[in-house]
Amino acid sequence: MADDISIGQFTDLMEMMRMGVESIARAQEKQALLTATGYAAGKRVTVVVNANNVVIQTRFTDDVTDLSYAELAAAITAAGQDAAAQIQRRTREMVDDLRAQTARLPKLSEFVPGLPDVREMLPVRPEVSTAPPSARRSAEAEDTDPPMVFTDVAPWDHTHAPKRQSDVSESGW
Repeated sequence: MADDISIGQFTDLMEMMRMGVESIARAQEKQALLTATGYAAGKRVTVVVNANNVVIQTRFTDDVTDLSYAELAAAITAAGQDAAAQIQRRTREMVDDLRAQTARLPKLSEFVPGLPDVREMLPVRPEVSTAPPSARRSAEAEDTDPPMVFTDVAPWDHTHAPKRQSDVSESGW
């Protein structure tokens, strides 16, 4: 009788996992269709991004020529970031819905004692910077370790060193 319960529980678990995988597949298909539109400079600049936050369309109104190049560049960046933030928000909502669904599933450790919970093993995605590349370089430079300094080395004058072939390889290679 205990074996029948275990088999029944395992069958239920497999069915729940199949349904969970189907939910994930549906959410992925739905997420892949997402687009978002961002506006800036009084809606004179419009940027549309896809689910991967790739710009798929940029539009300007006729009066965009009132903007300086710097204002136009800032407006394009702001509109793109606005659209990307919308995609991130909508994707996060979809992921939260999936997490709520999977939270109802029993953990594998409930069926096989000692097995780790897969959810606890998943890494947390780091935040992505929206700073321009020049600002990132200066921030990265602050975060890097200082260069290595070797103090127990013999000096070598490379300018007067004899020219000889390497012992490592033949010249005919």
